[in-house]
Amino acid sequence: MLCYNDVSRYRPVELKKGGRRFLSISGGTRAVCLVSNTLDIISHSSAQTQRLGVRLGELLQGGELILLDGSLGTGKTTFTQGLAQGLGIVENVNSPTFTLLKEYPGQPRPEIQPGTPKRIGPALYHFDLYRLDNPEEILDLGFEDYFYGTGVCVVEWADKADKLWPAEHIHIRMKLMSETKRGLLFSATGTRYSTLLRQFQKNTYAATGS
Repeated sequence: MLCYNDVSRYRPVELKKGGRRFLSISGGTRAVCLVSNTLDIISHSSAQTQRLGVRLGELLQGGELILLDGSLGTGKTTFTQGLAQGLGIVENVNSPTFTLLKEYPGQPRPEIQPGTPKRIGPALYHFDLYRLDNPEEILDLGFEDYFYGTGVCVVEWADKADKLWPAEHIHIRMKLMSETKRGLLFSATGTRYSTLLRQFQKNTYAATGS
């Protein structure tokens, strides 16, 4: 488990000992890391939650499925707004509660190397299932095609249709810890998403430590 504690204060260093992965953090805190496809982060503000979304969005290339769960007010839409920024989308992103889906066209992304043509990033498909009564509605409306397409799908209240999702995805469970503090538990299923989560971890803590 890649369980790094407080991204606002610490820069972690991974050590190997006895087949387990330990995290040594300045200040004496240590966490045991048991598996390789989860990441536990504490956010201390909505701005920090949004920055985490930006870091993930910057890595997405298209075809990804990001599932968000958590009670009202945990920051699902805030995280999605950051993810959209990471994709280069400048439109105002808000919850599509009354329409189930909002679509945002792909935007030009930064040059990989100077002089190379700008490429268009993937579209963002933002789902909100809060008012969904029957998970089968997703199939009836043809939304399943989006989850296997070339855009980035972000689904709020994903647990309302948890038996319908493709096997490979990233799931983010968000919880209230205080008025401003939020816990975000990232779980990656599948090789592609595990690799993505590890790169997200590296980028997030590199930025925090700089």
